Amino acid sequence: MIVEKIISHPKNEMIKDTITLSYHQRFIRRKKLVSDNQIEFLVNLPETVSLNHNSGFLLNDGSLILIKSAKEDLLEIVCDNLMKIIWHIGNRHIPCQIEKERLLIKHDKTIENLIITLGGTIKKIEEEFNPEGGAYGLGRTHGHSH
Repeated sequence: MIVEKIISHPKNEMIKDTITLSYHQRFIRRKKLVSDNQIEFLVNLPETVSLNHNSGFLLNDGSLILIKSAKEDLLEIVCDNLMKIIWHIGNRHIPCQIEKERLLIKHDKTIENLIITLGGTIKKIEEEFNPEGGAYGLGRTHGHSH
């Protein structure tokens, strides 16, 4: 089967299966994939896209494979001054999931040491990772040049 297009908000009745992908795996243009229940299909898009959790692959048979975020090894960051830490993470173009009381980033020993130096507290966790998109409507933080 072949992917015809990506659907942002699929209807439940269309869903045939799910596929669980990491943040890195959700950045795709052309690849053979296998769903969680072993349905093989080909993604062949005109350009590389950043897929979102709960979007879906519409297959050429009319069915849909729902995209789920995989659990990943992350660093949970808390601090009295999250804004300062957000600035340093953004300045380094590190994908970051920003929540009201915490930040999530991929595990990185160098950044872990920086966060501690800046007064943050680090906890290693395993959760789904859905960072903010990049600037100017691009899906990934490294999607612009300078």
